[in-house]
Amino acid sequence: MAAFLPPGAHSAGQRRGSESTSRTVVRSGPFGPSHTEAIEHSHQRCAALGLSRIERPDFSPLGRTDLTVARERNLRLYSHAAPVMEMLYEQIVDTDSMVVLTDATGTILHSTGDDDFLGRAAKVALAPGANWSEAAKGTNAVGTALMDEVPTLVHAEEHFMHANNFLTCSAAPILDPRGNILGVLDVSGEQRSYHQHTMALVKMSARMIENHWLTDDYRNVMRLHFHSRVEFIGTLMEGILAVSPDGKIVGANRGALELLGLSGAALRMHSLSSLFGTAIGNLVDRFRSPLAVPLPVEMSDGHQFHVLAKFNFPVWSHTESPSDEARSTLRQSASAAEEATLRAAPAAAAAAASASADSGLRHLQTGDAHMDAVVEKVRRVLNRDIPILILGETGTGKELLARAIHQDSERSRQPFVAVNCASIPETLIEAELFGYEEGAFTGARRKGSVGKIVQASGGTLFLDEIGDMPLQLQAHLLRVLQERQVTPLGSTKSVAVDVSIICATHRNLREMIAAKQFREDLYYRLNGLAVKLPALRERSDLMVLTRRILERQVPGKRLEVAEDVLRLFRSYAWPGNIRQLFNVLRTAAVMAAGDALITRHHLSDDFLDEAQRAATPAPSGPELSMPLSAAPATAVPQMQAPATPEPTAAAVGPAEPTAPRSLQDMEIDAIRQAVDAAGGNISEASKTLGISRNTIYRKLRWK
Repeated sequence: MAAFLPPGAHSAGQRRGSESTSRTVVRSGPFGPSHTEAIEHSHQRCAALGLSRIERPDFSPLGRTDLTVARERNLRLYSHAAPVMEMLYEQIVDTDSMVVLTDATGTILHSTGDDDFLGRAAKVALAPGANWSEAAKGTNAVGTALMDEVPTLVHAEEHFMHANNFLTCSAAPILDPRGNILGVLDVSGEQRSYHQHTMALVKMSARMIENHWLTDDYRNVMRLHFHSRVEFIGTLMEGILAVSPDGKIVGANRGALELLGLSGAALRMHSLSSLFGTAIGNLVDRFRSPLAVPLPVEMSDGHQFHVLAKFNFPVWSHTESPSDEARSTLRQSASAAEEATLRAAPAAAAAAASASADSGLRHLQTGDAHMDAVVEKVRRVLNRDIPILILGETGTGKELLARAIHQDSERSRQPFVAVNCASIPETLIEAELFGYEEGAFTGARRKGSVGKIVQASGGTLFLDEIGDMPLQLQAHLLRVLQERQVTPLGSTKSVAVDVSIICATHRNLREMIAAKQFREDLYYRLNGLAVKLPALRERSDLMVLTRRILERQVPGKRLEVAEDVLRLFRSYAWPGNIRQLFNVLRTAAVMAAGDALITRHHLSDDFLDEAQRAATPAPSGPELSMPLSAAPATAVPQMQAPATPEPTAAAVGPAEPTAPRSLQDMEIDAIRQAVDAAGGNISEASKTLGISRNTIYRKLRWK
């Protein structure tokens, strides 16, 4: 709209702001001419809007009620973005930065970041409830990305308003499968913390959210995953197409548009036949088997791709065509009950596949007296309808124990559903747990959503970090547990449920009860049996766990640990517990590729520094004095990875057939950890790894 303002409609002060804009843009040359041109156009729009670079802008955020409405309207966007935001933040932690999610108007819905920087950002209203469109805050990564609809970097003095010059911001718009903007993902930080790889991380994260959205939108039609190189199928580089039952292209991710060189509108004019020269029935026949390999296809212009099809609907033979009734059924979204079945089936299948004559609990017994006592207590209440409360520090394996309990119970062939109460925003957790009906709130998913409690019916519901559940929701949960019925949001009908409850927390719930932060009646309802998992520093089976982790990371190879490294492990306090041990050994195994012995040279520098600075004596025991290579084979059963990947499960779980990880994947993991340890400093990471900076950029770019 700025282009339609009449010339000369601004004050002299505003014209001075516009002149200052040009001078600032000239100083922004290091990022290239096209970037400078985009910033200059943005500054011109801001000047045309009458914004001033020096006057204090309106920093008043939305009221609490309005922010709640905005969040509810964008509930689905956040549900897809939340785990990606957490993963992205792990990549930039301790860099004076934050991750920001906005809606399509530029209003900040959620943010997470370093505490010190969050406080500084709040002084310029870079916080939930504030609007960061260009009209409100001038040139900035969020607002300019919304205007230009492309990933945007705005650094330091490139911001139109002087108050924001301390920032460096990288933002990417989030698009739905039809190309409409859903919102913006942004990383903002102190300008001195600028790293050129930040934008790549943001763009990859935005693409991940888009892919999740597309899969959710089209879960009940065929999805084609394709790329010109077969090894890129299943990565963020792949294209994804949604195909209706009659073969029409109805949706695509950004990767598909880039690979095909088509706009969204042009692509939707195609059918599967006109695009790849094949019919949907052929793909159904080929990919009805989960072992089918990608199919080579060719476009009319000669471009060749490899295609892998995924679908949830019933398949038909190539000798029969789908009936009109079948077509109609496939076009409809699954009902709430059907959604529950689809979601529960993989968990049930995984549980059945992993069940064996050996007990899941038995595989947690590795010679440590503390763990033996925990397992024996749990065995006594198994299948007695007694809720179990698992206590312990972060990283001790609370979810692993919950999964082992489920595996050994009579419910093992039914779903195991885990909910982390700390990772879901307070405004979303009620809908996540209890579900909601269509139209329950603005932005609710079509046909509603089945809650986690209903999904777990017949099986086990694991409520992790129960101490972080909001107080008002605790009363609702207590009523559900007592009445064994769930009423979804927006519904007047209750659904009967039968779940076994296991909870876990690292908090002291009794102290929370005294502080009125946790309901006492719920505590006694959940605390049928409380067991406390020991911290790794309190356990005597460190060497057995070490051997298990190495056997999983390097299957078929005997990788030993040098004696001085073993002494370091024994004396270290392990604040991150088994999760930390897993990460240390995973990196060491990759760094020791080709070697038979892990030495200090293979450990990350930050771990060595911390271990030497803060190590404390660990408990002594007969197992600690035994060399790693001498650990009895009978004490080292194979491990099992849980349905939800977690380092602790990989460290101590029972056996489950999994494909061995490739050396390339392990190499990428080691590079990522080294970059994290270096605080994002690629030069420092390259020195630690002994490889070039270009090698790091190349390998991270293609993963």
